Parts: sequence; structure tokens; C-alpha cells
Amino acid sequence: MEQTLAHSTSYLLSVACIAVVVLLVLIMKLRVHAFASLVVVSAFTALATGIPYDKIIPGMMSGFGGTLASVALLVGLGAMIGKILEQSGGAQVLADTLIKILGEKKAPLALGIASLLFAFPIFFDAGLVVMLPVILSVGKRLGGSLLMYAMPATGAFSVMHVFLPPHPGPVAAASVLGANVGLLVFVGLCIALPTWYLSSYLFGLWCGKKWFVKVPELFSDDSQDQVKVTPPKFATVLAILLTPVILIFINTGITTLQSTGALPKSEMLSFLTIFGQTPIALLITLLLCLVVFGKEFGMKQLEKFCDKALAPICSVVLVTGAGGMFGGILRTSGIGDALASTLSDLGIPVICAAFIISACLRVAQGSATVALTTTAALIAPTLAGTDLSQIEICTIVVAVAAGSVVLSHFNDSGFWLFKGLYGIDEKTTLKTWTVLETLIGVIGFAIAAIIYIIA
Repeated sequence: MEQTLAHSTSYLLSVACIAVVVLLVLIMKLRVHAFASLVVVSAFTALATGIPYDKIIPGMMSGFGGTLASVALLVGLGAMIGKILEQSGGAQVLADTLIKILGEKKAPLALGIASLLFAFPIFFDAGLVVMLPVILSVGKRLGGSLLMYAMPATGAFSVMHVFLPPHPGPVAAASVLGANVGLLVFVGLCIALPTWYLSSYLFGLWCGKKWFVKVPELFSDDSQDQVKVTPPKFATVLAILLTPVILIFINTGITTLQSTGALPKSEMLSFLTIFGQTPIALLITLLLCLVVFGKEFGMKQLEKFCDKALAPICSVVLVTGAGGMFGGILRTSGIGDALASTLSDLGIPVICAAFIISACLRVAQGSATVALTTTAALIAPTLAGTDLSQIEICTIVVAVAAGSVVLSHFNDSGFWLFKGLYGIDEKTTLKTWTVLETLIGVIGFAIAAIIYIIA
């Protein structure tokens, strides 16, 4: 460590810049997988900053393992819950019921609300594919531009994926920055819901009037997982999706009231808070899914669903862990402290720096996960020397997440997924999807900044 501390601030920042540039070149130009790229750059950054040789590998493993410990469990449980609900027909039930309640004229709103609910445990790509038949069938039945129905639903999955645990981005950033995950759920919801309404629903309605997009032919379902079952009731699906939210809110409420002295500390209340800790809340929700759908599917089929739910998230989890590894090396090397000092000298508020750095990384290399985990690692030392409240830290996590979603373009897989699934040309995709993602980031950051100032 003495070797590292001997380096000047300018040298350390130069190493950081070179490391990020090399990372971008490896991922974007040479098409090296983000996981391998992060491992390689972490090792060379450790060497360049003078970390003792015998501490390089332990430092890398510490950062990798620490991030996985908090991320893998939540992401894995969330993926299994989402897969079971997907196969049960939960998305279709949600959409149909909400359209029936709100009426055909508010079908875009109904699809958006259904997607918001369904997006809590399921990731963006999977959620979009699950809702696709519903979106296309509603668009074909009611007429008009497909964008009117696609944008609110797609934006809902994106908003929830960006701002709320158990999705890997906010969970990873919360782990690195020391945010309370339960409180982050509450703050994330307060930011995500108005952000979705402005960026996805209202903008989606405007896009539907501005550009006409024909509904493509329904995709044939050739999934081997498809099992014909009786769809669950709306109340059942809603209860399952709200279970982790309610448990986490109870945990947050008890701990908050106890910290202010409004509620006395007791063994019973401490025991109750265990059920509201995010991994336990998701585990309870998964067990509830197994109980509810066990008779319909059989435990053998449910086991198959859970097993297949984990395969697609391996890459996400490994990249997130490697991002934590890179962050650990940055912290050990003193680069983070040097950046914190420079930002402090420039007078840039940490929440603004978080958004700007994350946005720059996002635009350059396309991966929200890499942008988010790298930015969180860079600004973590800044927070370590402050007395910020948990609410302020949560808003900084949201700011990092908001920056990681802006200006999605040709280097982002989400861009091509949106274009391909809805049959839209590149120019229209830039006018709709790219603007949608940018609005989500900018509006989300603006609301987070307001909360940060008020808190």
C-alpha cells in the first residue's frame, strides 16, 4: 500500500483513464466479453498502481466475492420467481384484468401497470419477451400505432430494471456504496413511478400519434418450457408480486421508527425485520410460488423452470462480480481517493459526478452494468469520508443507475432487441427507444437530485 500511496494524484487518475479506455476498447472494438475484460483490466491496474504482488490476487478475489455475496442471491431468487410467473400465464392475466378494469381506451396504461408489477422480479429482456404476445395481441385487437402500447410496457420494464432491487444494477451499486437495500426499494419506487409516467406513458402516447408502426405477426411459441395450465387468478399473481415489497416495507418501517426512537427495540421486532431483508423476502416469495403452483405444474416441472431461470443470468452475475473486482482494485490502489479529491477541488456535487461519469461510460461502451459498477467503485471513497444519510446514499445509487441508461444506441443490445421484437427500422428506433431511455435517465436523476437536496 505504501507503494500505491507514493504515486501522485495525476498519475493515479491517468491510470484510471487508461484503464477505462482499455476496457472500452476490449469490449467495443475487440469484442472481448465484459467479464474477461474486467478481469484483465483489474490485474493490469493493480500492477500499474503498485499494489504489492502478493496482494493483487487476494484483492481481486475480495472485490469479486464481496459483490457476488450480495448480488447473486437476489438475482437468482428474482429470476426463479419471474420464470414461474411467466410460465403460469401471470403476465396475460395481469394485462387482461387491468384492461377490463380500466377500459380499452386506457389499454396503454393497463399494459404499463401490468408490466410495472411483473417487472419487479423479472429482468428487462425476459420481461419484454414475456409481455410481447400480450402487447402485440392488444395492439392488433384495438388498432392504432403499436408504439402506443409498446412504449409504456417496455419503459416499465426498463424503469424497474434500472432503479429497483432485486435487479443486478441497483443491487450492485447499493453493495458498493453501502446503501440500505430495503430503503432503496422505497426510494426507487418513489422515483421510478413518476419517471415511468412521464418518460414511458406520456411519451409513448405521443410517439403513437407521431409515428405509425404496424403490428407485426405474432411470434410462434416454440419454447419447450411451455406447459398448458389454468391461468392463475389476478389476485393470486398480484399477491405474489406484492409479497416481497410488503415484507421489505415492514422491515424498513420498523428500522426507521426504531432509529428515530418512535418505536422501542425488542427481540420480537428484531425477529420480524429478518423477514423483510431482501434475500429472505424473495426466498419467501419463491416458496409461496412453489406452494401456489405446485399442484398445477408439479414440483418436478417447477424445478425445471427454476433451473432454466438461472442459466441466462450467469453472464449478468459474473459481469457484476467482475465489476466489483475492478472496483476493489480501484479502491485499494487509491485511484478512488484521488478522483474524490479532484471532484472535491472542482466543486462538483457527488450526485452530479455520479450521474455524469455513469452516463459517459454508458454512451461509450453500451453496457449499463459495466457503467454502473465502475462508477459506483469510483465514487465510493467520496462517500466513505462523509456523513450522508441513508436516503442521500440511496439517491446517489439512483443517480448512478440513471446515468447508466441514457442514450442507448447501436452498441446496446436493448436497442436491437426493441427494434427486432417490434419490427421497427433503425431511424424510428433512435427517435423512440433512444429518447425513451434518455428520458428515463434524465428524469430519474432530476427527481433523485431533488430528494438529495431536500433530505
